[in-house]
Amino acid sequence: MSRIAITGAAGFIGSNLADRLLTEGHAVIGIDNLAYGLRDQVPPKVHFVETDIRNPRLADTLRGVDTIFHLAAKNCIPDCEGDPAEAASVNVQGTVNVFEAARRAGVKKIVYAETSALYEGCPSLPSHETDVAPRSFYAISKFAGAAFIKRYREHFGMRVTALRYFNVYGPRQDYRRTIPPVMSAFIIALLNNKRPIIYGSGSKRRDFVFVDDVNEFHVACLTDPRTDGHTFNIGSGRNYSVLELYEKIALMLGKRIPPEHRGDAPGDEAQETLANIDAARSLGWSPKVSLEDGLDRSIRFIKEKIVKEKIVPDPVSLYGSGEDPKI
Repeated sequence: MSRIAITGAAGFIGSNLADRLLTEGHAVIGIDNLAYGLRDQVPPKVHFVETDIRNPRLADTLRGVDTIFHLAAKNCIPDCEGDPAEAASVNVQGTVNVFEAARRAGVKKIVYAETSALYEGCPSLPSHETDVAPRSFYAISKFAGAAFIKRYREHFGMRVTALRYFNVYGPRQDYRRTIPPVMSAFIIALLNNKRPIIYGSGSKRRDFVFVDDVNEFHVACLTDPRTDGHTFNIGSGRNYSVLELYEKIALMLGKRIPPEHRGDAPGDEAQETLANIDAARSLGWSPKVSLEDGLDRSIRFIKEKIVKEKIVPDPVSLYGSGEDPKI
């Protein structure tokens, strides 16, 4: 059994990862300032510490930890476009503080959440780990953080694995953002008999990967030394247009509510995302959950935990494209 810390533990990917690690028998420390995450999403067996990743005393929290999954970030692209200084503070300064705290605390390994937004200016598809062209303030802030991490790895010999998530979806996906992720936004709108909003024409294509598949690779990072010092794309290797996604969800729900189209969301640069996942596949990993199965699981969760409990704000702000992973 290892002691594992997760920054962003109250968020989408972080809380799902905490569940998975607990089932594997690990002790989990959850770190979150609850700016985006929800306290009730943190599994009860997690030792939860409410603090900011920029806390100068973070090393005290990390003493005795074997591995850190650094997932916390300011990751809503429109929010980062509106406040680039805060994006840099969280995604650069905060990331450096996590690595410095980990170094001082003697943490053995860090798994760091990068982003597929680093490919937003790349013309060739599928995207390979060696090709990056960040454009949005969000992507630039993550790119700057990664540059610091590279130096930490080279200078201090820290064991680091970087993961570039594509559009991660599934239960607990954050629907409270300024412009929420497309999966949960469409499902919630249609279940409430509202018109889903699509930003742009709906022709933009995205590579969607289910959160359980992402967590399979997270677990591999704990045990496979071949992940050390490398960057991996975590996607499905397939993509769908936003309109195709809307049509699938509407069909599954038996709804005939036409979407409302608006202008492109701020900072939503990429017309298409598609992951080259050869590097991850070479370690024996591959996505197992089909889009249909993942949508079915997402729908069931939203019906039981969101719509049934009437905790959806009204009117619902809906997102039709862009990056949606994160925390």
